[in-house]
Order: sequence, then structure tokens, then C-alpha cells
Amino acid sequence: MRKLTLTVAATLAASPAFAASGPFFSLFNTNFVVLIAFLIFVGVLVYLKVPGLLGQKLDERAASIRSDLDEARRLREEAKKVLVDYERKQKEAQEQADRIVEQARKEAEQAAVEAREDIKRSIARRLQAAEDQLASAEARAVRDVRDQAIAVATAAARDVIAKQMSDADADALIDAGIGEVEAKLH
Repeated sequence: MRKLTLTVAATLAASPAFAASGPFFSLFNTNFVVLIAFLIFVGVLVYLKVPGLLGQKLDERAASIRSDLDEARRLREEAKKVLVDYERKQKEAQEQADRIVEQARKEAEQAAVEAREDIKRSIARRLQAAEDQLASAEARAVRDVRDQAIAVATAAARDVIAKQMSDADADALIDAGIGEVEAKLH
């Protein structure tokens, strides 16, 4: 309250009303009338305790700002915790992704090794089958050549025997063959 009184006194002391000409304390002097109205206005404000209400409202506003700041700090700390948790989860997810990629790479390498082995086994089977076919074809060719040689030799022997054998020799061979068959049947 004392501050307000000093402020009003300083305002009056520096007022341009003192610079006006003529009697200052007259109701015809507008400066004096304005000064009186101003003082009455300030008095009414002091009577109605407006400065106290303004101070109270400013205190309430300061308390509201303080609580908003406290809430902001709390939210900031909570956001930091969420950020740390998110970064931890992101790191775990990255590690899991790295493990999955590494596992997939190992499985791909293993599949490639198995594929190579399968190809080697398949080639070996095909080579063995080809060799078996070649051996079979060779045996067949040898057998065919032998059968042909036997057939040619038999034909040649028949021709030679037919040319050298007489009718009497042929009858004797037939009789010997019949006798041999009878002996074996009995």
C-alpha cells in the first residue's frame, strides 16, 4: 500500500498540471479535475481491494504455471523412460533380426552344401548307370560276336562234314544216335 501511495505522489509531482497557467486548484482547470478523478478512481480501486485481487490472481496464475511446469517435467521424465524403453526394444529387435539373418545365411550355406552333395551323388549314380549300360552293351556285343562265331563255325563244320561224309557214314551216325537215345530212355 505504501508503494502505491509513493507512486501516486511521484505521478502528481511530475504532472504537467503544475506547468499550466492560472490557478491550479480551480474546478475550471481541466488538469485539476482530471487529477481529482484519477485520485478518486485509484481510491475506489484501493477500497475495492483490486490490487490484492490482482496479486491473488497473479499468485494463482503463478501456481498454475508452476503446476504446468511440474507436469511438463513429469511428462518429460516419462517420455525419457519411454524413449529408453523404445531404444532397448529397438536394439533387441535389431539383434533378433541379425540373428535371423545369420541363421538364414547358415541355412542357405548348408542347403548349398547339401545341393552340391546331391548333385555329386546324382552325377555318380548317372556315371555308374552309364558304366553299367556300357558294360551290358559290351557283354551283349561279345555274346553276339560269340554267337555269330558259333553260328559261322557250325555252318562251316556242317559244310565240311557234309562234303566229307558219305551216305554209309551218315547212316552209321544216325544208328549210333538212335541207340544212344534208347539207352538213355531205358
